[in-house]
Amino acid sequence: VQLQASGGGLVQAGGSLRLSCAASGRTFRRSAMGWFRQFPGKEREFVAAISWSGYPTYNASFVKGRFTISRDNAKNTAYLQMNSLRPEDTAVYYCAAAPAMATSKAEYDYWGQGTQVTVSS
Repeated sequence: VQLQASGGGLVQAGGSLRLSCAASGRTFRRSAMGWFRQFPGKEREFVAAISWSGYPTYNASFVKGRFTISRDNAKNTAYLQMNSLRPEDTAVYYCAAAPAMATSKAEYDYWGQGTQVTVSS
């Protein structure tokens, strides 16, 4: 599976962005997908995950209903809808694929290149 993340950018606090993760390869539809983010000098941290079928999903506690992960298997694409963005959400966001839903980055076999999200105050 090859992954291409996009949709990042600069947004004001309180605004929204939708990240996309386009996948190539036949295994996407059998893969769980996850989103992670990384702050400068920090470890990559889990944001959200979704099973191969689209249900269930799981979010990190800091999401607090602001982010929604989804997927469209017909389009080989996963999404992360981010609302009510805060300056502390500023990070590089990565999508990843795994055999099953997981919160640990060690469980993910394939990674996209990352997309920068910057939230101004």
